[in-house]
Amino acid sequence: MADSQSNARLRADAGAPTSGVIHVRTRLTADFTVIPNALAQRRGSAVTVGVAVYILSLPTGVPVTIAALCAHFSEGEILISRALRELEAAGYLERRRERTPSGQIRTRTYFYDVPGGDVPGGDGPDRPPAPPTRPLPREREREAVPVPGPGPGPEVTESPVTALADADPKAVAVLTALRRVDPRLVLSAREAARLAPAVAAWLAAGVGAHEITELLTVRLPDRFRARPASILAFRLRETPLPVPPPAPAPLPPAVERPAVLPFQTCDGCERAFRALEPGRCRSCRGHHVGERLPTAC
Repeated sequence: MADSQSNARLRADAGAPTSGVIHVRTRLTADFTVIPNALAQRRGSAVTVGVAVYILSLPTGVPVTIAALCAHFSEGEILISRALRELEAAGYLERRRERTPSGQIRTRTYFYDVPGGDVPGGDGPDRPPAPPTRPLPREREREAVPVPGPGPGPEVTESPVTALADADPKAVAVLTALRRVDPRLVLSAREAARLAPAVAAWLAAGVGAHEITELLTVRLPDRFRARPASILAFRLRETPLPVPPPAPAPLPPAVERPAVLPFQTCDGCERAFRALEPGRCRSCRGHHVGERLPTAC
């Protein structure tokens, strides 16, 4: 006897929702991260949530600088920086600047799964030391940008703003204006400070800002395989500087022209002639050989 067929829904599917997501969960025993729903379901930018989840999944001591995050994500520095600022404003991220005995500025980064939590370790809360209430004027001007180190440990900061202030302002203006021609040519302060000396050398060689912009932006590839700063540095390095124009030949010395004598009226024939003083012309002087005149016609 053949088995009977039934169109009735299975009992396992009786409580399944008719729309929305259906979770298929697997019990993990290793390589997983516990993320609070308040962070995973945070409203706003998906980049901010993704950066937070990625940082939570990293072991302690791994650099989480802007450069390190840009190397992992496809987003650029602007979106990554904005995500870090949002996490810092929400209390998930905390960055403290500390000065070492050698005078170097270091940045320690703390990430909390719950905003306002305590730093692990010790018997009680171990908050990082508070920054000085009155920073030095030079420190107030600097914007600490963490630089990834060779391995785990404190992240050393540098000040690209200070380096950019020492660069040629005309060269910096040429570099910052490149994004108007190609929106992909967005440079950070550190990259602009590194490229400014080469552009300044071109300006000193007599190349105008328009010619430099055309040199750096013409025939760019459709897709960059490296940072825009690397492409610009290659073009500035491989393109020879133009030969300066020859110096103009010196002008010949001016020849002094003889002074023009004024016109005089001849005392004999009343004709005009040139002489320093009144008297007789050359013809009249021929008839008066013995007469001495001050000059000749």
